[in-house]
Amino acid sequence: MNFKVPRGTQDLLPGVTEKWQKVEEIIRELCHLYRYPEIRTPIFESTELYTRSVGDTTDIVQKEMYTFKDRGDRSLTLRPEGTAGVVRSYVEHKMFGQPDQPIKLSYLGPMFRYERQQAGRYRQFVQFGVEAIGSKDPAIDAEVISLAMNIYSKVGLQDVKLVINSLGDQEVRANHREALVNHFKPHIDEFCQDCQSRLEKNPLRILDCKVDHDHPLMATAPALTDYLNEESANYFDKVKQYLDVLGISYEVDPNLVRGLDYYNHTAFEIMSTSKGFGSITTLCGGGRYNGLVEEIGGPESPGIGFGMSIERLLLALEAEGKELNIEDQLDMYIVAMDEDAKLKAVELASSFRAKGISTELDYTDRKMKAQMKSADRKQATWVIVLGETELAEQQVAVKHMATGDQEKVPFFDLVEYLTKQKQKQMEEK
Repeated sequence: MNFKVPRGTQDLLPGVTEKWQKVEEIIRELCHLYRYPEIRTPIFESTELYTRSVGDTTDIVQKEMYTFKDRGDRSLTLRPEGTAGVVRSYVEHKMFGQPDQPIKLSYLGPMFRYERQQAGRYRQFVQFGVEAIGSKDPAIDAEVISLAMNIYSKVGLQDVKLVINSLGDQEVRANHREALVNHFKPHIDEFCQDCQSRLEKNPLRILDCKVDHDHPLMATAPALTDYLNEESANYFDKVKQYLDVLGISYEVDPNLVRGLDYYNHTAFEIMSTSKGFGSITTLCGGGRYNGLVEEIGGPESPGIGFGMSIERLLLALEAEGKELNIEDQLDMYIVAMDEDAKLKAVELASSFRAKGISTELDYTDRKMKAQMKSADRKQATWVIVLGETELAEQQVAVKHMATGDQEKVPFFDLVEYLTKQKQKQMEEK
């Protein structure tokens, strides 16, 4: 029987994983600068956590969750997004009681959604995200957006744009909801089944419909920004002022809504504008979720965060023709001529690696010529050949592959010699 990777998943092979590691390295460096330490939550949670937080009218809950019963007949769900689990942990561990607020956290790991596979979208995907919980200051909204934008800048993306909107507070949402119902109701039979069911439950979600997005009523739908009360409008203005101070360009899109029920006030998406990227342009999305902590059982603790697909980030790099600066240099390749030389090669390799000198040797008993070809394919910086003469003289010729230069070095000086040579190379770079 031929087994294949499950549909909607992928194997990340060497040559590709290095790109992921580089992106993760950049992300962790920026999280350190912004002071968003990592939190790691389980990959499955109680199903009710997602129905209460994400919303039972969302596509995620209705169509996309991987839900199962365990042996105790408890309903569990593989996490479809990161915020709910982080907020659950925030409440469970009483982080709201810590003296310094907001609590700033980051996460990076696999998420699971049952949806049709397409470019940059998988059923198991990796999401990076941050959450800042415990502050309703618009400055923290700008900081969160700044962190996301800086990640794309650091990896080398240029064709990106930030789109923002305000979803307002509960009063604004209620007034806008009524206007949306009145707008769509006379012609709701022209819309898909999902939109018809959303009309009464959550009409704002109609604006996020992928099926009917070209319907004429979409273009004339009441804009949320027209219903903002003074408090919500002032909050949105301050967020924009902070973005201006940070030098971050943005577009205001009155029809931008996020697909999760917990969002209010600031909502944003970062999109690729590269021509080769594809039809689904969103790279990252997030917003403010005041009220979510209370929904999960904690005290009033306003929050904001975002989720970023690593797959789509790499796809955007490919669309722009950008390469990550990945250093994977092999320092030393040891060629062993016989069994006695192999023993010494293993010993030397261990000594080199202990000092940070990456080392490779042959484990298939190939001839010298084949081993030298292997060293060349692996682009080793140096090669040494061990045979009877080298073992007898207790020294070896270190060959610099780029120049062809060789220098004889005693075994007892090899580690120090290579360490100095590597340090010299690093300084020259």
